[in-house]
Amino acid sequence: MLINGAERVVADALRGMAEAHPGLAVDVDNRVITRSDAPVADKVALVSGGGSGHEPLHGGFVGPGMLDAACPGEVFTSPVPDQILRAATSVHGGRGVLFVVKNYTGDVLNFDMAAELAEDEGIEVAKVLVQDDVAVTDSLYTAGRRGTGGTLFVEKLAGAAAEEGAPLDRVAGLARRVADSSRSFGVALGAPSTPAKGGPTFDLPAGELEFGIGIHGEPGRERRAMTGAAEIADVSVAAVLDDLKPTGPLLVLVNGMGGTPLLELYGFHAEVRRALRERGAEVARTLVGNYVTSLDMAGCSVTVCQVDEELLRLWDAPVSTPALRWGR
Repeated sequence: MLINGAERVVADALRGMAEAHPGLAVDVDNRVITRSDAPVADKVALVSGGGSGHEPLHGGFVGPGMLDAACPGEVFTSPVPDQILRAATSVHGGRGVLFVVKNYTGDVLNFDMAAELAEDEGIEVAKVLVQDDVAVTDSLYTAGRRGTGGTLFVEKLAGAAAEEGAPLDRVAGLARRVADSSRSFGVALGAPSTPAKGGPTFDLPAGELEFGIGIHGEPGRERRAMTGAAEIADVSVAAVLDDLKPTGPLLVLVNGMGGTPLLELYGFHAEVRRALRERGAEVARTLVGNYVTSLDMAGCSVTVCQVDEELLRLWDAPVSTPALRWGR
């Protein structure tokens, strides 16, 4: 691995982010990434976070039009409450803070505790829980569905509403509507390797794939012999559409898990679009790339979100972050 040591990997990455992106303010010691202009007065602040290893989620989504702060934990480990509290107090601009929380047990507990601490300091906090993964109901890390690619949609759309000056209750309500309208399904072609272990986190023999994998390598629905992109797309699209049952246009995220090149992702995207057309789904916008990853896992995920004119307008609104940038 291209690291100095497992114990330094997160701190070194944060130092690198600080050097690469002057639009961010990176507190390496306290593990908090904020907009360099934070706090923004008279604006709802968005704070998210989670274990490192899923980059660009969440630090790569900090900036105008998206998050105000992100809290990276250790690899695949939730940030701690004091860290989240520090982020909230750093970006609170007087109109409250929205916590965007993926549904993993550690994240839920620690963000809940941080919300209580922030409210003790006079900061109004609202929370949205993202649980968009349709593959399994419970897993090694969760009670209920896991939070995965839908997190990007929540952070972008709620971030745009906050940038326009919407109050906390409206930003939180919109975020929950996006979370409720999002569905994801992931597939692993190879296991990720953590810096601490130095090798694969689970056994996936050559020539096999796992449908419904989580972003930490959690087990999915079933293991099958390796097949082509067309069949993987058919299974993934069926899983999300059968659960969501959309009646309107969709945002579509074709996401790489970290170890799959764009050449393959674009080919997979072509099959996803075919599968969506065959099922009569209308695609309004598409995003292809590595956005919600699992270190070097070979694989992909498909996320859809049903949208209306308001949500499409917010999606198209300007955003300026290391990982998403348009309209500015």
